[in-house]
Amino acid sequence: MAPIIYFLCMLTALACFGLLWRAWRDSRSRLLFWSALCFAGLSLNNFLLVIDKLVLPAVDMTLLRLTVALAAPLLLLFGLIWEEE
Repeated sequence: MAPIIYFLCMLTALACFGLLWRAWRDSRSRLLFWSALCFAGLSLNNFLLVIDKLVLPAVDMTLLRLTVALAAPLLLLFGLIWEEE
């Protein structure tokens, strides 16, 4: 059951990235751009989770996954702060 959930989470984050990126291309809103980058990072994080847990279970990729998981919302936070100025 866990592999199905990993894949569905990855596909959902990837779909959100695609929709936000397409909306950004149409409107050029900076907030959409930073949100798309955040979801790109979340998609990468979910991809690394699939690799870590299913493909290479002997290799510990926890630090890399946590770094990407931290960087994704930090991109959105940076965008929110920068958009405010």
